[in-house]
Amino acid sequence: MKPVQSELKKWMERNENFQENYNRIKNEVLNNPEIKEFLSLHPELPEREIEKNLIKLYEYTTQSKQCDQCSSLGGCKNMIQGYSPILSVENNEIHLSYEKCHNRIVFEKEQNQKKLIQSLYMPKEILEATIDGIDHDPNRRQAIREIIAFLGEVKDGLPKKGLYLYGPFGVGKTYFLGAIANELKKHNISSMLIYMPEFVREIKSSIKDDSINEKIDYFKKADVLMLDDIGAETQSAWFRDEVLGTILQYRMMERLPVFFTSNYSMDQLEDHLAKSNRGDIEAVKAGRIMERMKQISKEVPIFSNNRREQ
Repeated sequence: MKPVQSELKKWMERNENFQENYNRIKNEVLNNPEIKEFLSLHPELPEREIEKNLIKLYEYTTQSKQCDQCSSLGGCKNMIQGYSPILSVENNEIHLSYEKCHNRIVFEKEQNQKKLIQSLYMPKEILEATIDGIDHDPNRRQAIREIIAFLGEVKDGLPKKGLYLYGPFGVGKTYFLGAIANELKKHNISSMLIYMPEFVREIKSSIKDDSINEKIDYFKKADVLMLDDIGAETQSAWFRDEVLGTILQYRMMERLPVFFTSNYSMDQLEDHLAKSNRGDIEAVKAGRIMERMKQISKEVPIFSNNRREQ
């Protein structure tokens, strides 16, 4: 069988129009500033290698380099969306490969960051909360100061204590949790936000499909756990001791922070936890839960205007 290259050459010689187009494209490619620079960096390349790889060189010239011709990932003009071409030389051979472009890297990073915040039944407004969006009401100054202090420590490692934010309805406690979670994700730290009444229902329903241990383990090991509106759930001794107690015990031992919001102060919550749904008073067990909470969070009051009425 005759070599393909020699046959192709003969065919080109017999087809004058093709030859003219080929020569035109060849001149365009070899006079392209990027190709000229590439070839100047590799003077060792033989002429036949350049001829053989004109298609690769042409493909390189038609592609956007690191988004220089693309407004967004969706508007990428390249053959492989989100990937930028790279020319290289190995053993005197020209190679064309592709790497992720800036737009794809940013897109994937944003997608990964979104996955860092996981929530059960949290409204969209909370999931999009920001530190800049916090109203600097003087009555919330202590809470803001504590939040900034916590976030300031994150760059040196995750603090072992979160915050226990308590106060009346509508003062922005849950918004604070969302803002903290979104700030943490910038440091690639995941947060689990849980609305306590729904969390209790979720755990009870998981008994039926035998996934309770898996879910409890997940809550135990989240980087940062956030329990919103603790004390508002329908209380049971089983949930308090076997679920909440297990999760808090693990996080206390592993020095993993927990954030809480509540309408109760810690003393008031202890009284609430002591009352079982059967009407019994179990002060010792409630005290054990509160001791764990104090080890993993700092109590901070918030008393300001009700923002839901404004």
